[in-house]
Amino acid sequence: MSDLNIAVLGAGVVGLTTALELQKQFRGARVTVLADKFNEDTTSFVAAGLFRPSTYFRGPTEAITREWIRDSYNYWDDIRVTAEASEAGVAQLSGYVFSNLSPHIVRNHLIENVVPIYRAATEEERMICPGNWKYGSFFTSLLIECGIFLPWATDKFLNAGGKVRRKTVDALSHLAGQYDVTVNCTGIGAKFLCNDYKLVPIRGQVLKVHAPWVKMFFYGDYDTYVIPGFDSITLGGSRHFDNFNLNVCKYDSLGIRERCDSLLPSLKTAKLIGQRVGLRPHRDPVRVEKEVTNVYESKMKIVHNYGHGGYGVTTAPGTAKYAVQLVKEILAGNSKL
Repeated sequence: MSDLNIAVLGAGVVGLTTALELQKQFRGARVTVLADKFNEDTTSFVAAGLFRPSTYFRGPTEAITREWIRDSYNYWDDIRVTAEASEAGVAQLSGYVFSNLSPHIVRNHLIENVVPIYRAATEEERMICPGNWKYGSFFTSLLIECGIFLPWATDKFLNAGGKVRRKTVDALSHLAGQYDVTVNCTGIGAKFLCNDYKLVPIRGQVLKVHAPWVKMFFYGDYDTYVIPGFDSITLGGSRHFDNFNLNVCKYDSLGIRERCDSLLPSLKTAKLIGQRVGLRPHRDPVRVEKEVTNVYESKMKIVHNYGHGGYGVTTAPGTAKYAVQLVKEILAGNSKL
């Protein structure tokens, strides 16, 4: 497989974990990441990075969905226990989910048996934050801060012989004949690259504040969350379906700050240090599948890996592993194509 030439489109967390997995599985192959956005310009950079997939996150089957999530957790946790954890932006983090709306909101069947601790919050714990919370859960999970992880992963990829090119790809067919297989990890860009109208942007906005005294995460109703990072605290959030606006909205900022300050009053003195907006690439189900298409009388082999919504950081390594298995399958079928 040393003569293989593989392209990965996209340099967010999905693209980079896929590129690293390709290097691992295809020793000696030439792997090139093609992207027009890197690091702070990617959607991954906006994410708070707590390992917590939504209960509506879905792959093609329940079994595959759970496989992706477990494989991802193990990938991140394997990094966490190494000496490189802080350089990679991976750490363990615990906290609470509270709700007055429903007990189902504080449960998560996808990770209750994956993370080391997931239990009901006691009555005393439900009083930690103002709100007279009726329901609560405590769990221990992982934080993956992409502002740190993306440069670290890029260095790993380059040091292993990978190539990175800044390139805008307007059509997959433009790459025909250049690579043995192309892996499409373009996130929301796939909506137009693939004419995929199942893919919808869910606009999200977060605030970054300086509050080093906050050591745990907290979730409340109405998409309210406080998540500590390595250098700042992320306050969120917002979800605007089918919205392409990447500008900061002052009304969203005011709402986020008010809800988070109510959830954790000590934040009222926290200094605002940044605001970020991203478009979550939501698709139901997430698309990780093979495609063989005719281009200029030849066959182009493509593996798609996109549509993770707000859970790309959480599930990228699992879908990367699955996508690379599909790469093996599509290459093994060369004689039949």
